[in-house]
Amino acid sequence: MLLHSQILGEGTPFIILHGFLGMSDNWKSLGKKFAAEGYQVHLVDQRNHGHSFRSDDFSYDFMVEDLHQYCVHHQLENFVLLGHSMGGKAAMNFAAKYSDVVAKLIIADIGPKYYPQHHQDILKALSLLNFNEITSRKQADEAIQPYISNLGTRLFLLKNLYWVERGQLGMRINLKVLIDNVEEVGKALDPEAYFGGDVEFIRGGNSDYIEDNDALMIKKQFPKAEISTVPDAGHWLHAENPTVFYKMVMGFLVR
Repeated sequence: MLLHSQILGEGTPFIILHGFLGMSDNWKSLGKKFAAEGYQVHLVDQRNHGHSFRSDDFSYDFMVEDLHQYCVHHQLENFVLLGHSMGGKAAMNFAAKYSDVVAKLIIADIGPKYYPQHHQDILKALSLLNFNEITSRKQADEAIQPYISNLGTRLFLLKNLYWVERGQLGMRINLKVLIDNVEEVGKALDPEAYFGGDVEFIRGGNSDYIEDNDALMIKKQFPKAEISTVPDAGHWLHAENPTVFYKMVMGFLVR
């Protein structure tokens, strides 16, 4: 099965992988800006997310092979690969295995290390949504608010809602499989994984996903890695400070 994507523009291929519980739509605004710079931007929905297929299998190994199949189908080579959070881990794994097709790698606010499971409240809140009773996005927002106080996070999560039919809401993510396999998301990159090409790790200034003392580990597996920081932004740095994030990406691409 082939991953669903939105393809914008013409030029050098540029693949973007969203994070856990996200979708390609999260990157549409930035994708249009990259497309305007002469890139053919592929906004990809990963398995069990967005419009892509559902599967009981969920791990980085599967995500890497999904992307490889996608690239073969679209005959993509020598491309830019950008991944955020879970998408960044998938991108690191892909670049290490298929380094010959990745021209430049950009990793947004995630490192190769292990991350403890920390999505419990979010997953619990989403699992409590009863679409036999909830018939509007406003009701869904009210239902998850006791578990997720941050409005921006709720709006991000509720992008997954869609109208299955008139009056019937559903969720695009395959929630049960993601709950059952959530430990996969935090897994560390294989210590032997290595990518010798150009890489930029971009972290949020208010995020603790990439700490100063992670640089040594990153450089061991990505020796050409540069680490940049977007000020006034947390983990969702591309949404919280898109102007600076965009400038950092473009600065890296033209070097």
